[in-house]
Amino acid sequence: MDATQKAVFAVALAEDQAIQYKNMSCRLWKETLALSEDYLLSCTASTGTAPPPPSESAAAMRGLAQDMERQHYARFQALAQSFLAQCEADACAGLRKVMEELVGDGQLNWGRVVSLFTFTGVLARQLQEKKGVQLGQDPGTGRALGQVPGGSCRGLAETIADYLGEEKRDWLLENGGWEGFCKFSRIAREVNQESSMKTALFAAAGVGIAGLTFLLVR
Repeated sequence: MDATQKAVFAVALAEDQAIQYKNMSCRLWKETLALSEDYLLSCTASTGTAPPPPSESAAAMRGLAQDMERQHYARFQALAQSFLAQCEADACAGLRKVMEELVGDGQLNWGRVVSLFTFTGVLARQLQEKKGVQLGQDPGTGRALGQVPGGSCRGLAETIADYLGEEKRDWLLENGGWEGFCKFSRIAREVNQESSMKTALFAAAGVGIAGLTFLLVR
């Protein structure tokens, strides 16, 4: 293979890799959106009406985020109330700022991702309560119905997907995508709720919660 052929081959290889990366990125964004929508629907649906999680990662997020909400219930309720006092007019833009603050030190990890989902779920529920509507599902599309002040559950889910699936895409890919999250979840589920290992798994999330507190109550 002469120099010209090598150059052509290198260009073709680079283009192929770019296409593969773009396709992978698009798939990751869609997976993140589906995961976000499922979690927010599970938080806002009336008891017993949420559909089964559509994937292992969705089931894992429901389990871990709900665990975190139970452990820090009062904190998350207060944070969501503070958020609404400042950002209710544009909840999606406010959520974007919260996500940036959550990883302001550059140390993103699965614990912080879970804390983000937990916070957004509590926020969606409080928005729903303020609006006085019950978000259900459109039987034709299976998507959530109902609007909340400052945006819909879909809008909040898209905000998460845009941030994690695009801006933090490289981090997600480096950590195995949502399959990597499932592995993290299995480790967390294998240990006792009160064990030191479980505490360690969520320690970083606590740092993220502290960051949220600083942002919303200062």
